[in-house]
Amino acid sequence: MEPIERIDTIGEYHELTGTDTLHPLVSVINFNELPTFHSFRRYMGLYAIFLKNIKCGDIMYGCQPYDYEDGTLVFVSPGQVYGIDSNGVAVTPSGYGLLFHPDLIAGTSLGKIIKDYTFFSYEVNEALHLSKKERNTISDCLEKISNEIDQNIDKHSKTLIVSNIEVLLNYCMRYYDRQFITRSNVNKDILVRFEALLRDYFTSDKPNLLGLPSVTYCAEELHLSPNYFGDLIKKETGSTALDYIQTKLIEEAKSRIFDHSKSMNNIANELGFKYQQHFTRLFKQKTGITPNEYRNLN
Repeated sequence: MEPIERIDTIGEYHELTGTDTLHPLVSVINFNELPTFHSFRRYMGLYAIFLKNIKCGDIMYGCQPYDYEDGTLVFVSPGQVYGIDSNGVAVTPSGYGLLFHPDLIAGTSLGKIIKDYTFFSYEVNEALHLSKKERNTISDCLEKISNEIDQNIDKHSKTLIVSNIEVLLNYCMRYYDRQFITRSNVNKDILVRFEALLRDYFTSDKPNLLGLPSVTYCAEELHLSPNYFGDLIKKETGSTALDYIQTKLIEEAKSRIFDHSKSMNNIANELGFKYQQHFTRLFKQKTGITPNEYRNLN
C-alpha cells in the first residue's frame, strides 16, 4: 500500500506537482501539463474538484455501465484521503483540477452553505458524469476562476473567485439532479434492495444486536456513502432516508401489534427500541395514536 502524502496548503500541492503557486488559497490545475505518475494516496486538507478525461462507459456501477463518456467530476473535501491505483503502470494525467483552502471561503456566503453541497462526501464510484454540453459549462467556470487567479490580487479578487466557485458548485448540483433522473433504473434497483434490506433486518436478530437500523448502516450495506444514499432516496421517494426507515418501522410495528400475546414492551424490544416510551412516541408521531390505541381500534 502506498504511503499517504499529506497536503494541507495550495503551496504543498504545487510543490508536489512541480508547478507554480499563483494564489496561496486557490488554484486551477491543468493536468495535461503535469508529468506521468504512478499510484499515490493523499490526505487532503483542501477542497478539490477533479475533472477527469476518462471513458466513463468502461466504469461499472454494480451491473450497470455509467452512461456518459465525456468526463467525470470527482469531489474531495478536507479530511478525506484519495488516490490513484495504476497497478504499477505510469499514468499520463488528463483533465483539470480546482483546489481551494477552507480559509478562502471563511466568512463568505459560500462558507456558510458549503455543507449543503453534499456531493463533497460522495464516494468516487458516485462521481458526476457529464454530457459534452455540461462539460463545456464546467470548463468555462474553471477558465473564469483561472483567469481571475492570473490577475494581480486586489480587494475584489476573493469576492470574484468565491462567486465563480459558487456558480460552478450550483451547476454541479443541477447536473447531479439530472444524473439522479437519467439513472432512474439504477436508482430504483437501489430502492428495491433498500426495502429488502429493511425486511431482512426486522426478520433477523439484528434489532436485538444493533438496535434500530440507521441511515449509515443501510448505506454501508448498499455500498453507498450516507450522503449519496440520502440524496438518492430523497429524489426517488420525496422522503428523507430516515423518514423512509421510520415509515417501514411503523408498518412492521402495526403487523406485530395484532399479536395480543406480545406486550408493547416486547414489540418495542423486537424492533430495536431501547425504551418502550421511544417506540410509543414515534408511533404516535407517525400515526396520531399510541400503539395501545391502535391495538384497541383494530
